[in-house]
Amino acid sequence: MKYDNIHKAVFISRPNRFAANVSIDGHEETVHVNNTGRCRELLIPGAEVWVTAPGSPGRKTVYDLVAVQKGNGLLINIDSQAPNKVAREWLETQGFDRVIPEYRYGDSRIDFFMERQGRRYLMEVKGCTLEIDGIGYFPDAPTERGVKHLHELARASKEGYRAMLAFVIQMDGVKEVRPNVATHPAFGTALKEAKEAGVRVICLPCHVEPDGVAGLPPPNA
Repeated sequence: MKYDNIHKAVFISRPNRFAANVSIDGHEETVHVNNTGRCRELLIPGAEVWVTAPGSPGRKTVYDLVAVQKGNGLLINIDSQAPNKVAREWLETQGFDRVIPEYRYGDSRIDFFMERQGRRYLMEVKGCTLEIDGIGYFPDAPTERGVKHLHELARASKEGYRAMLAFVIQMDGVKEVRPNVATHPAFGTALKEAKEAGVRVICLPCHVEPDGVAGLPPPNA
């Protein structure tokens, strides 16, 4: 996936979870942050960031903040829409007869329903932007929605679906994602229970550039 109209900027502050103040070519601009995670280790005053101007009508802000360079030099995409796009591109190479996004199951919308030779699959996608010593962790903020999705996947597995959780790793060089139990112990518990119920966990590594994200072959596919 690629972004148009990419611009380099410098992060100043994040007044709320949906907005950030950045400096673009020496002038301050408020931009949209399409990521509800904390990103505290990334969005630090003075950090280099990249923004895109999608040109959508009726917007309050001209730019979306899509990538940031961490202090260790790692470039991380923080666009919450990118993981589903990367996952969709990967699914289209896997020989499914049908791939349906935003599939209603139980009380949730699961990211993808797939079908192949009469077998039914469900896949929920989570983007990983938190890296510690070369390992990815999810979530970077408590996510009751994420716990709910794991419970739904576990139930689906028991009902005969081939249920999957896909972590899209929005940075280079990281191939493993672990539950961030220090931030949200319940997610770690729910993930363990989901695995025991037959839910398969897939890690989708990526190559990240300021203007795009490319999925790489998963090590555990």
